Amino acid sequence: MTKSLGFILVKTQLPENIGFSARALKNFNFTNLDIVSPKKGWPNKKALDTSVSAKDILYKSKLYFNLEDAINKYDIIYASSARKRDINKKHLSFEEFIKSIRKNRKRKIAIMFGPEASGLSNQDISYANYIFKIPVNKKFQSINLSHSLIIVCYELFKIFNAKGTESNKKLNQIINKKKLHSFMNYLELKLEKKGFFSPIEKKKTMLSNLRNIFGRMELSDKELRILSSVFSKL
Repeated sequence: MTKSLGFILVKTQLPENIGFSARALKNFNFTNLDIVSPKKGWPNKKALDTSVSAKDILYKSKLYFNLEDAINKYDIIYASSARKRDINKKHLSFEEFIKSIRKNRKRKIAIMFGPEASGLSNQDISYANYIFKIPVNKKFQSINLSHSLIIVCYELFKIFNAKGTESNKKLNQIINKKKLHSFMNYLELKLEKKGFFSPIEKKKTMLSNLRNIFGRMELSDKELRILSSVFSKL
C-alpha cells in the first residue's frame, strides 16, 4: 500500500532538510520521494550526510525540473500550507486531511511540501486537490520541513499499517444501518415500557443522544447480539 503514496519536496532551500525528510520517510516505511527544482542542485552531499541510514531513499528519489511532471503519476495531491490561502481550493483541517487519506488510500496519492521560507506558491497549490494545515501554536506557526514530514508520516503510517484493525474488521463486520435501526427501535420500545423517557417532551433528544452513542461504536453483529441479550435480561 505504501508504494502508492509519495512525498513531493518543491524547491527545497536546504539540502540537509531533504536528508532529514528521507529519514522521516524511512522511519515510517515510506519509500517514494520526488524532488522538484532544489535550490542547491542535485545530488547533494549534505543531503546524503543527514539522511544517515536512509540514503537508499535518496538514491531512489526522482528529480524533476517542473511540478507538472512530478505529479503526473498521481491521482490525488494534498498540499501542505502553514497559512490560509485565498485560492479556490478546499482547505482541510488536519483531522479532515487524515480522513480524506483514509478514504482515498487505494489511489495514488502524493503529499506536497514547499520551500522552507515561503512555502508553496499559489501556482504550486493550483495543481493540488486539497490544502491542509498541521495545527500548531498560533504564536509560532513555523515548522521545520522535516518535522512537518515526520508528523504526516506518523499519521499515515497508522492508516497504511493498521493490520490488526483490518483483520478485526474482516472477522467482525460492522453492522449495517438497518440492523442498528432495528436495535434502536427495540431499545426504544423497552425503555418506553420502563418509563425512561421522562419528561416525554425530551424523548426525541434522548433518543438522538442514544443513537449517537451506539452509532459511534461501530458495532459488530456479535456485539449487537450481546447488547440485545443484556437489555432483554435487564
